[in-house]
Amino acid sequence: MPDDQHRVTVDDDVEIPAPADGEAWAVGAVILHGNGHAFAQKRSPARRLFPDCWGIVGGHVEPGETLLNALAREVEEETGWRLRRVRRLLGISTWTGDDGGGTRHEADYLVEVDGDLDRPALEWSKHTAYDWFGPDDLSRLMENRAPGDRLIHDVVAKALQERPDPA
Repeated sequence: MPDDQHRVTVDDDVEIPAPADGEAWAVGAVILHGNGHAFAQKRSPARRLFPDCWGIVGGHVEPGETLLNALAREVEEETGWRLRRVRRLLGISTWTGDDGGGTRHEADYLVEVDGDLDRPALEWSKHTAYDWFGPDDLSRLMENRAPGDRLIHDVVAKALQERPDPA
């Protein structure tokens, strides 16, 4: 989570919405390795939402929490890495899960992190695997997804297509 000891840089023109009262939000982070591949983790079969599906790092925004703080928290909780930079907004979507949680808004970002990208500290109780996905691997992101559920596939594809030059 961003604090006085750990500042997160947000690039110019990156939109970070402020949730309105009563809105449910989620955030997602596409993390790229130096080889240009995107990180994804496989959700456990016991998860209520998207069981046994590949997903990007992210999750729900707690009441009163900013999207930036939620993004930093989720990156650290799910990988052990620290959010360093938010490069760009990849998209905002609205979806309804099959868990009875109602409508959610989701903001997905291309980010940079600090930490050993070869050794994520996964939440093994929630995830069963991780991998790095390049343009030729994107179809694997559709495994066990409902027909038409292309959000993760499309967000990762967009991040790979629009990959910024390292700064």
